[in-house]
Amino acid sequence: MLPFNFAILKLFLSVEEADADQVMTQLTDEYHKSRQFKKSSVIEALMTAEANGLLEETRFDLDAEEQLHVYYRATAEGRTMIETYIGK
Repeated sequence: MLPFNFAILKLFLSVEEADADQVMTQLTDEYHKSRQFKKSSVIEALMTAEANGLLEETRFDLDAEEQLHVYYRATAEGRTMIETYIGK
């Protein structure tokens, strides 16, 4: 099993874009028992990946409960880095 932050990054090789809730849904089966499996940890990982140029924000959305959803996708350079250091 990959470290949680690596799994988050690797997920972006297989999706066009995702927000924190979608990341959690995709990783639930494997990581639901992990202490890091919290929305705040996922958001922090996404923001860190963005700050490091691996991901970029694509859009913002408010849901019916007025919760903000920020969507990300892998940058071209980020995709290369993820494939090189984490694998496909």
